[in-house]
Amino acid sequence: MAAASSNFSTWIVLGLVFALIVAPQAEARAFFVFGDSLVDVGNNNYLATIARADAPPYGIDYPTHRPTGRFSNGLNIPDIISEQIGQPESPLPYLSPELTGERLLNGANFASAGIGILNDTGIQFLNIIRLFRQLHCFEEYQHRVSALIGVQNTKQLVNKALVLITVGGNDFVNNYYLVPFSARSRQYPLPEYVKYLISEYKKQLKRLYELGARQVLVTGTGPLGCVPAELAMRGTDGECSAELQRAAALYNPQLVQMLQELNREIGETIFIGANTQQMHMDFVSDPQAYGIYIQGNMKSITTLSCFLIRS
Repeated sequence: MAAASSNFSTWIVLGLVFALIVAPQAEARAFFVFGDSLVDVGNNNYLATIARADAPPYGIDYPTHRPTGRFSNGLNIPDIISEQIGQPESPLPYLSPELTGERLLNGANFASAGIGILNDTGIQFLNIIRLFRQLHCFEEYQHRVSALIGVQNTKQLVNKALVLITVGGNDFVNNYYLVPFSARSRQYPLPEYVKYLISEYKKQLKRLYELGARQVLVTGTGPLGCVPAELAMRGTDGECSAELQRAAALYNPQLVQMLQELNREIGETIFIGANTQQMHMDFVSDPQAYGIYIQGNMKSITTLSCFLIRS
């Protein structure tokens, strides 16, 4: 299982990295991360929240074999991207007291488990860094760096940086489908809810651009119906939840369309979408191409891949 997870993660990350054509450079550039639990590296450890990954089995395959605040058994996507772009270390959580001095110049990770595009997503987790607040922290970060290297150098550092943003899944699993007849599901039928999410996300991405981001990798959602908790609660006979799969199928194409529109409005390619759902399904349909060899039928392969997506 650990070997399969490692190979799968590596292929996914390489796909994301090469989507932006980011070969390692002699002088590593800054890296900024925004999003939810898929990319959080420990910000929630500094918050009074129940959305924490500070106890085993989290971290059992991390180099220290201890929980780090990552919602993973080991390294997560920002860690491996950092390696690929020549970073000396993965950007520290923005709330970490160790993020000072020269380490600020590597970038920062603003992600917080439980958040979504909408401010009411994840309210059950209490104190988390919602997306609008992450962007505010990014602005605050730039003021801190300006005190070190000056305003112009800070602007150049941010403009040249790689930015990863991973958000959206929680707006379905921890909002629209959190409980039967949720407030959002009563307010919007699913197609209209997806349109609303996309319109709100566009506003946040515009703000990210205004704050200086110029090379932004935006991931879609994976196959939401195959998330382990959803598979257990909503799946039938081991199959992924059809309703959540429908949500992902509606959301991802509209996200790509919105990114294209946003780039046209700006006049250059700033935002690049990574089709993580298709990457995942490619893995399921042809696991041997990714170095995964599993005995059994396709159903068992699907179950394994569903475990990997959010673990």
